[in-house]
Amino acid sequence: MNEEPAVFVKNLYKKFGDFNAVDGISFEVKKGSIFGFLGPNGAGKSTTIKMLCGLLTPSAGSGSIGGFDIMKDTESIKKNIGYMSQKFSLYDDLSVFENIKFFGSLYGLSGAVLNERAAMALKLADLENKRDLITKNLPGGIKQRLALGCAILHKPRFLFLDEPTSGVDPISRRNFWSVIHEFASSGITVFVTTHYMEEAEYCDYLVLIYKGKVIISGTPAGLKTGNTTDNIFKIDSCSPADLYELLCRRKEFSELNIFGGSLHAVSTLDKNANEEIIKNICKENNIVFNSIEKITPTLEDIFVLAIAAADRAADTKKEVFSL
Repeated sequence: MNEEPAVFVKNLYKKFGDFNAVDGISFEVKKGSIFGFLGPNGAGKSTTIKMLCGLLTPSAGSGSIGGFDIMKDTESIKKNIGYMSQKFSLYDDLSVFENIKFFGSLYGLSGAVLNERAAMALKLADLENKRDLITKNLPGGIKQRLALGCAILHKPRFLFLDEPTSGVDPISRRNFWSVIHEFASSGITVFVTTHYMEEAEYCDYLVLIYKGKVIISGTPAGLKTGNTTDNIFKIDSCSPADLYELLCRRKEFSELNIFGGSLHAVSTLDKNANEEIIKNICKENNIVFNSIEKITPTLEDIFVLAIAAADRAADTKKEVFSL
């Protein structure tokens, strides 16, 4: 038999007036996995997390966390989860260890149990040699690890991280994710939102939500090698911005994005056909053409394609209704 999912959501809605912030989403999360929930600002990520954590009541649909119903068992859910957001509040005038003990007391821990859990949190967050440092003097990455340590003091079965590394430097983000993987390997199910594509690669499974709807999901590897029939090309030239404007006028390229000093172009044509088109455009507009190569799409490519497809479908639906 298949193991029951740790988190289960089916046709979940959250309405604010006439606005569907979460519009009928469904997904499952395996126990002990790292589940990535991605989407642009306003897509519905935080609203979904708040419903799962018992902080918001769903308008419709169903779901469970560890067998607890998100409609009926919110108090039991709160006892079994840890929650951390990018605005997690630490007390700057307390030391690392004092912060941990204070938050432990909020979970009802005391005495020997509190000391044991505090030591555990220091070890898991790799803060044992920083326990006496005053929090306001800590770099952002260490503050995030401290916040994470506070969130797991009560040994939660589920850990919800809402954009936990926002504003943290890349090295600190990588170290933070090493700690996350240790948690998952110990059996904790981790549910994380992020807008950093390199962080999405660290997840076992990804769901992209856009305008309240799930529009694509899968493993990072599966999404990059999956079901798109389009070719994606990397185009190098002396002026990618100018070439971008020119190619946007051509029907051969369904999607175009600037990536650093290059363009990523989506086309149903093969490399030779695209190269001829691009060379002619560059020649006519005094742009130096360097190279074109077919590439394996990045997660960012896949997500941009999925969002563009969702927008086209929505526009088509509007046109049909307006007829």
